[in-house]
Amino acid sequence: MSTTLESKNSKIVRVGIIGCGEIAQVVHIPVLGHLSHLFQMSYLCDVSKSALDHCQSKIGGSPPQTTLDAAELCSSPAVDVVFVINSDEYHATHAILALQNGKHVFIEKPMALNDRDADALIAAERESQGRVMVGYMRRYAPAFLDAIQEIGDIIGPNSTFVGQSGTFPLRVNDFSEKDTQDRKSRATDIVHQGLAEAGLKTFDGTTATMWRVLGGLGSHDLSVMREALGMPTAVVGASLKMPFWSAIFQYPSFTVTYESGMDSVPRFDAHLEIYSTEKTVRVQYDTPYVKGLPTTMHVSENVDGVFRETTTRKTYEDSYTLEMKELYGMIVEGIPVRTTPEDAKEDLKIFRMLVKAAWEKS
Repeated sequence: MSTTLESKNSKIVRVGIIGCGEIAQVVHIPVLGHLSHLFQMSYLCDVSKSALDHCQSKIGGSPPQTTLDAAELCSSPAVDVVFVINSDEYHATHAILALQNGKHVFIEKPMALNDRDADALIAAERESQGRVMVGYMRRYAPAFLDAIQEIGDIIGPNSTFVGQSGTFPLRVNDFSEKDTQDRKSRATDIVHQGLAEAGLKTFDGTTATMWRVLGGLGSHDLSVMREALGMPTAVVGASLKMPFWSAIFQYPSFTVTYESGMDSVPRFDAHLEIYSTEKTVRVQYDTPYVKGLPTTMHVSENVDGVFRETTTRKTYEDSYTLEMKELYGMIVEGIPVRTTPEDAKEDLKIFRMLVKAAWEKS
């Protein structure tokens, strides 16, 4: 990390947050609060007045301005970077709006669920003074950066860890009927467009649901796989059904097994593992919703005929905090980031491989 980030004279980056739901309350607002020497939350936007009031009350110092209108936040001179962390039906739309106003953008995954929206966002960034970082926080963990992994992931319900996060998020339901219907309409459009781009002229509700799941939970795993191993050449087979799904990816000289799912067991098991003849490397993630739980690297190897195991824990800083420091470097220092819109668009190619393989099997 650049020593500039730790300087007492660091520039304070003003943050406008679109979306004051669970992820903002449990992750982004607390992390930005801890990094108050780098960031100031100056504006909040949500369609729920209750969520706005709750989040505003949680932010120390000068209270941020609030609005129900994303355009107001994006055009405000009090905002340097817009966090698009609302429901994914609006991710591309609001990121483009921010870029059109010359703002930098941090956008949670999925950036987009179809090429149409991804291409529009990429084009908007090219025309803007702002730059975009996509929120793949697992890719900023030092343990991941130290190892090449084979992927495997089974995660319990997030509610287990939200309740233990110490952030006491507020669930709200004061949404207008107009906003509710607009979200439903957008959800149908983005999923149908994505599946059409995958070549599926007809599909059932399970396929549509899995497209959304791949964009959410799945994109964490698949983006890590892309960075560690590159793009697969094909999908040997896939089963995409709730609550567990799996696939086998073909690479030029090896295969990768991908497993994921959601159950009711109160544990978080997300790991990446790669095997060779002399060494096994495993990166183990814990839930990012509870602060201070480190990502670790475990190496088992044959050293001159002797079995040796080592565990490496470089830092107790969580991946979200490290990701925010990278974002600061992008905005203030002009440092390039790996998780660009062009990078995020590659996920859609893998989604299409998966649904086509699963569809052909059925």
